[in-house]
Amino acid sequence: MLLGRVIGTVIPCVVYEGLRGVPMLVVQPLDREGRPRGRAIVAADPTRMAGPGELVYFEGGREAALLLEPSFVPVDHAIVGIVDGFSRAPGGTA
Repeated sequence: MLLGRVIGTVIPCVVYEGLRGVPMLVVQPLDREGRPRGRAIVAADPTRMAGPGELVYFEGGREAALLLEPSFVPVDHAIVGIVDGFSRAPGGTA
């Protein structure tokens, strides 16, 4: 799973049948220190609970497509849940 922060929303003009009603959010991936890493991505939010500013964990690829009903809808990333907070032990590698 990957860590990210929601930085915006996307309003699509055309929606694939299996994604109807599923919010699309702009997520900035974060590194292990909580700093921005790479470019922002668009992720489906099947939880329908995340919003701008929230810390989330998400999946990419095939696992993302499995999170939605019906499974295997055309998504590259999907939000799995909201993170209340995270910390890293000094000297930790994870």
